[in-house]
Amino acid sequence: MRRDGADPQRRRGTEGFAISFLLLALLGGCTSRGPREVRSPSTPPSPAVPPSPDSVTVGLWHFDERGGNGVSDASPFRLTGTAGPEARIEFGRYRNARAFPATSQSFVVVPYNPVMESPRGFTVELWLYLNDVSRYEMSAVAMRWSPIPNEQSWLLGVVGRKIASVTSPSPGWFAEETATLTPGHLMFAFRPELAAGTQSFMSSVTVPTGRWVHVAATVDGEVVRLYVDGRLDTQVAVANGIKRSEAPLVVGNALDPRRLTEFGSDLRQDPSNLPLPYYALNGLVDELRISNVARTVFESADLR
Repeated sequence: MRRDGADPQRRRGTEGFAISFLLLALLGGCTSRGPREVRSPSTPPSPAVPPSPDSVTVGLWHFDERGGNGVSDASPFRLTGTAGPEARIEFGRYRNARAFPATSQSFVVVPYNPVMESPRGFTVELWLYLNDVSRYEMSAVAMRWSPIPNEQSWLLGVVGRKIASVTSPSPGWFAEETATLTPGHLMFAFRPELAAGTQSFMSSVTVPTGRWVHVAATVDGEVVRLYVDGRLDTQVAVANGIKRSEAPLVVGNALDPRRLTEFGSDLRQDPSNLPLPYYALNGLVDELRISNVARTVFESADLR
């Protein structure tokens, strides 16, 4: 007779039950809906490699500088720009970006170069993080456009609220271009190559605030197309390409190049006649690219 009082058959049954319970618990853990990593829609994962220049790239500004006011161009043309003293370096969609805090000295200027001319085939695209829109006609994103006669080619922006102000009325630089457009929508306008007046176009959707969104406008001499987050949003037939001009490329603001000055070793708008930041962007810009063809494939913030 066994002195330990244990029944071998009962002990084997107990051990078998314990093993079965453990296996069920493990399987249940694999199939249950336990805690998962949650990704905020405002910060989608970025692909590991940022956009790179190709044979049709005119300029590609990554805005990856770690300091200073120089803005490098990754294209073969090396269209180097200069940032205003208040255009800050911040974390971007890819690495760094330029942040524009809606002030007069917040801008990036790239001097005119003939390679910028793309009257028949043209694309401007970028990643945009919009905080808010202007209370005036437009929040300027990127443009080759100024108040100087014959220096108006194209502009990309977000339609402003167009709120009338008695104390600081708008100078009306973009009143014609935004007259029929809806606040908060992406807008693209250009001077036709062989016609008078301005042609303006607007997205059907509003530009989201508080997250990165990819926006693009293309012209092929026959159709203007606007893309939002990689999807075709609007297309309108046109009869002309973009007018040539000697306007510089300006990012994050709208300004008169004649009022730029090297003040205190920085490029600034003339402090003796400083305008209000009517059209300054309140947000960030990353991976700005200009191409001499009408592209059809773009990145999207919906990539997972």
